[in-house]
Amino acid sequence: MDKITVYLADWQVLFREGIHFTLSGEEDIEVIGETTSNEEALSFIETNAPRVAVLNANREKLSGIAITRRIKQNVPSVSIILVMDEESEELFFSSIKSGACAFITKDINPEKLLSIIREVAQGGQPISGKLLQPGLALRTLDEFEAFTLISPQVDNLLARLTPREAEILSRIGEGTSLEEMASNMTLDEDTIRHHLDVIISKLVTNDHSRQLIESLHDSRTVLGAKGRLLDNPEITYVTKDEFSVFKDNMKKTLESLFG
Repeated sequence: MDKITVYLADWQVLFREGIHFTLSGEEDIEVIGETTSNEEALSFIETNAPRVAVLNANREKLSGIAITRRIKQNVPSVSIILVMDEESEELFFSSIKSGACAFITKDINPEKLLSIIREVAQGGQPISGKLLQPGLALRTLDEFEAFTLISPQVDNLLARLTPREAEILSRIGEGTSLEEMASNMTLDEDTIRHHLDVIISKLVTNDHSRQLIESLHDSRTVLGAKGRLLDNPEITYVTKDEFSVFKDNMKKTLESLFG
């Protein structure tokens, strides 16, 4: 049986070594590297992809959330668990959209940690359970509703909620429990949880699409400024080679996210 390979990154050495010690006693898990730096973690993961990466969400110039976005674009096979130094709804929501499979706090007990690592290694998304919190459910619903204001040129890049998914989020936002929803909506709890997994997948897709849209807008702005292509009497056009490089980079970016 192949072992679950794990990479660890956290600024707090004692915490990281504690995780390493816990994992070292498991026959099905192997720690293949660790660091205090998120930047070093990113470099390692992109060249020696583990099955699971445990990253700190808060610290460093390059946050675990930013790393997660990049890893899920370039090495989607890696399942990421984010470690929270402090909890907040904003951090939870950003973690969900980044593509993380789970997040933990530093007071987690060893058995729970092992369970989460094994679950995400098998493709699970424990993070979806957070959408059962009314505040996060309503925030997710608002995020999708905001997409209706986006121009038609961009709209086809963004995933939308189905009526059933929107209803589930609305009911959670009203304080309806999972058990109550299962009874009132004639759905079993596993089906509702599956809907939450799909909603998170759509959130992640839209977050990546938004990153692409923003990067293309920035590239276009830079190109326009460089060539002074806006209403300027002293126009200096970009060269054919410069535009070809810009076009090729745009194509690669699109293919990496939607290819």
